Amino acid sequence: MRGLERLMLEPHPFLTVSRVVFRLLRLGRFETRVRIGAVERPHYAHCVLNAAVLARKLGHHRMSVMELGVAGGNGLLALERLARETSIATDVAIDLYGFDTGVGLPEPVDYRDLPYHWKRGFYRTDVQRLRRRIAKAQLVLGDIRVTGKSFFSQYDPAPIGAIIFDLDLYSATCAGLELLEGGERYYLPRVFCYFDDIIGTEVELYNDHTGERLAINEFNSTHERVKIEPAYHLLSRKVLDPWCHQIRICHFFDHSQYNNFISTEDQQLCCK
Repeated sequence: MRGLERLMLEPHPFLTVSRVVFRLLRLGRFETRVRIGAVERPHYAHCVLNAAVLARKLGHHRMSVMELGVAGGNGLLALERLARETSIATDVAIDLYGFDTGVGLPEPVDYRDLPYHWKRGFYRTDVQRLRRRIAKAQLVLGDIRVTGKSFFSQYDPAPIGAIIFDLDLYSATCAGLELLEGGERYYLPRVFCYFDDIIGTEVELYNDHTGERLAINEFNSTHERVKIEPAYHLLSRKVLDPWCHQIRICHFFDHSQYNNFISTEDQQLCCK
């Protein structure tokens, strides 16, 4: 019944089928498949590929990608596959880090953590099984309020180009956003961010005063020269996938490379 319901609600069936064909047969270049959404987790792919393109234009040969909230590990494994293809396409090496408590969600603190939707222990990680499955990603286990503070001194990561936020709770997301305070050397001047829990369904009813949305708003209000804003280039697409609303760009306005020219050289208009 759910499959039939999805089919009846599908506004662009031809596009959906075409994406499946392009993905399964791996038609076209990787960059093309990412652009048309014919890859697994197209929201992850968009962030990783475009961050790598930016890194290459700025002269970086290595960058980092982080997933905050690993749970069962399927997202982290998808990131490994996408990172592999992205590195081939861009010649930028990608280091992956997956943050998780390892024991599931912590206890919701108050209404901002949406206790009507989340419970302590949800999304527990089978750490040993996941370690056997991952190829290159590094697991950072523990409370992110603790691991986030020691991450940069312990791992000294390459500049971060993309972050997947899937921490569910307002309180955990606030701690995760502190990973954007490590100092200029640890970031590209613009970081692609995906927030998993800012749309939801009739159950979650996310709003700007709870959950991840509130955490983003508070971050922006307390950081004068670092701002997390919508990816307006995605919101202007003729076919708007739901994840287009979930990608935000973190701008580091004082970054020494923020103003580096990365666009096309010839932008003159022809006179007729």
